Amino acid sequence: MDFLPSFSLEWLLGFGGIMLIDLVLSGDNAVVIALASKNLPPNERKLAIRWGSAAAVGLRIVLTFTAASLLDIPYLRFAGGLALIWIAIKLLDKDESEVTCHKAACLREAIKMIVLADVIMSLDNVLALAGVANTVPEGKYLLIVLGLLASIPLVMFGAQVLSHLMDRFPIIVYAGAGILGYAASEMIATDPALHAFTANYQTLLHITLVVLVLVVGYVQKHRAVR
Repeated sequence: MDFLPSFSLEWLLGFGGIMLIDLVLSGDNAVVIALASKNLPPNERKLAIRWGSAAAVGLRIVLTFTAASLLDIPYLRFAGGLALIWIAIKLLDKDESEVTCHKAACLREAIKMIVLADVIMSLDNVLALAGVANTVPEGKYLLIVLGLLASIPLVMFGAQVLSHLMDRFPIIVYAGAGILGYAASEMIATDPALHAFTANYQTLLHITLVVLVLVVGYVQKHRAVR
């Protein structure tokens, strides 16, 4: 059966590969969670990080099993990239002085934003995870589940560290938004329906969208402050 492993050397190497990929891919999710929760009170921030981290890993598990069919849909990555740009600008636009909603409402809004971003980014990230799992002859589904569950502490720890750093060094907020802009440009550039056109302009696309997110977010933020 695919679900039951033999715990062979090949399976253990596959598990190590998924853990390594998780370590790299968890960075984007941690940035989103930190940005979305940075203006919440300490207790609500912890809840947002906890639920956002669980959502990030849970969605990645579900989407990994259907990665091949999802990632081949034309313009899906393109749409996801555009949505991620909107999320990056919206998160950058938020300022502590603008947080006037009830605590519970703010918490729900933060979790909704985290889950939406997790769905978008997971569409692209799960391809690597599914690729590693397919190299294992048996027990690949358990391999995916265990590997992704083990990544929960990585996402939570990364989000907590980033959240504290953003409090002390606000410039990191712009760095985080820039990372999301780059992730969006990567999704758009690798869309199967657009790849033939974007292949020769990937660097330009990356720079353009990162600058777009930072400039529009900066203008929106300071317009709201004024």
